[in-house]
Amino acid sequence: MAEHPEKELLLIVDDSPDTVEMLQRKLTARGFRVLTAPGVTEAVQILDATSVDLVITDLKMPKISGLELVRHVRENLDDTEVMMITGYATVEGAVSAVKTGAEEFLTKPFTEEELMAAVGRALDKLRMRRIGLEQHEDDHLEAEQYGLLGESQAMRSVFRAITKASRTSATALVTGESGTGKELVARAIHYSSTRASAPFVPVNCGGIPESLLESELFGYVKGAFTGAVESRAGFFQTADGGSIFLDEISETSLAMQVKLLRVLQEKEVCMVGSNRTRKVNVRILAATNKDLLGLVRKGTFREDLYYRLNVIEISLPPLRDRGDDILLLASRFSHRFSNEADKPLPRFSHKSLEALRHYNWPGNVRELENVIQRLLVMTESDRIEVQDLPSLMRGSGLSGVSLDRSLEEVELDYIRNVLASVNGNKTRAAQILGIDRKTLREKIKKIEHE
Repeated sequence: MAEHPEKELLLIVDDSPDTVEMLQRKLTARGFRVLTAPGVTEAVQILDATSVDLVITDLKMPKISGLELVRHVRENLDDTEVMMITGYATVEGAVSAVKTGAEEFLTKPFTEEELMAAVGRALDKLRMRRIGLEQHEDDHLEAEQYGLLGESQAMRSVFRAITKASRTSATALVTGESGTGKELVARAIHYSSTRASAPFVPVNCGGIPESLLESELFGYVKGAFTGAVESRAGFFQTADGGSIFLDEISETSLAMQVKLLRVLQEKEVCMVGSNRTRKVNVRILAATNKDLLGLVRKGTFREDLYYRLNVIEISLPPLRDRGDDILLLASRFSHRFSNEADKPLPRFSHKSLEALRHYNWPGNVRELENVIQRLLVMTESDRIEVQDLPSLMRGSGLSGVSLDRSLEEVELDYIRNVLASVNGNKTRAAQILGIDRKTLREKIKKIEHE
C-alpha cells in the first residue's frame, strides 16, 4: 500500500475488546489514526461528528448487525469506505456484505499481511471514488501522460506504445471504437517526437466529400477546376516537417488509397491540375474504428496500403474494459466543467458511481464526457443521485433493472442515449449501433412519434 503524508482515519467497530485492541495496535503501528466503537449505535455517533476514511466493522454484534452499519455508511457517507471482518465465514454472509456495500470481506483468523492488504485495497478504492471532492491526484494519476488519462493495465500498454512510437518516424495506425481518443494518441506521438515543433494537421477523411478530398490533401493550382481562382497548398504541404493525422482512413476510396500509397512510398505529392510532384517530409499517422484487415479481405481497402500504414499499431481499449478508469475520467471531467460553469464540484452517491462503473459506454470516453457535462449543467444540487443520470444508466448496476418494458422500448431508449452521447451525429451513432444510416433513420422516426 502506498505511503501518504497524512495517514487515513480508521474506525474499528467490534463488541470484542480483544479484537479491538489487536486491530488498533496493528493499525497504529502502521501509522494510521484509529478510533474505536463497541457497537453500531456508538459508531454512528462518531461518524456523525467525525470524517472517517475507513470503517472496519464486525458482522455479528449484539442488537444491531454490522450489515446495518454498512448500509448506513453507504446511504449517508459518500466519502467513507467500509470493510467487514467476521468469524462466521459463510458464502451468504460474504454476498450480503458485498451487496450492501462493503468493499472488503475478511475472515478470522487472518494474518497481519492479509489485514494490511485488505485495508490497502479499500483505501485505494476510496481514493479512486472521491469524485468531486478534494483529491490527492498525484497518488493515483501517475499514468496520466500526453493529455490522456488512465491507470488500467490496458491504458498503461497504450502509454508504453506511444513512447516507443514517438522515438521513430515510422507510420502508425491507431485503432479503436469511436470516442476512445484516437486523435489524442496521434497528438501524443507527434508532440513527444522530434517533430513536436512542426505542425500537427488532423484530417477527418470521412467528413470530406470524395470529390474534394484529393484537392484538400494535396492542394490545387490556379485553374485546376471551376472556382480555383488561385493556387492553394493542401494538408500535406501544411504538415511539411511535422505529422498528418488521417482519421477514418477506412472511408477513403480505392483511387485515393493509390494516391496515399504513392505519398508513403515516394514522399511526394502532386497538386490537382499540376504535372509536377513536390517532395514533402511528413509523418503519416492514421486511425480507424473498423477492421482494416477485414476490409482488405473484402477488397475495399488496399493490402499494400494497409501494411504501409500498420508499421506500428496502437489499439485503444473501449471504456467498458478499463475498470476504474471510468471514475478517474469522471473526476477529471467534473473538475473541468465545474470550473467552466463556476459551480461547486459535484458529489456522486455510491449508487450513482456504481451505475457509471457498470454502464456499457457505447460512445466511450466522449459519451462519458458529455454525460458529466450535462449533469453539471442540468443538476440543481451539488450531489448526483442515480435518478439524475440518463435513464439507460439507472439500471446499469446490479439492481434496479426494470423488467416490465418491451424490447422495442429498451431498444429505442438505447438508441436515444447513443445519439445523445455523440451529440446527434447519425453517422457515428450508426457505427456504434452496428446498423446502417437508413435503418437508424427509420428507428429515429419511431422515437419522434412517441
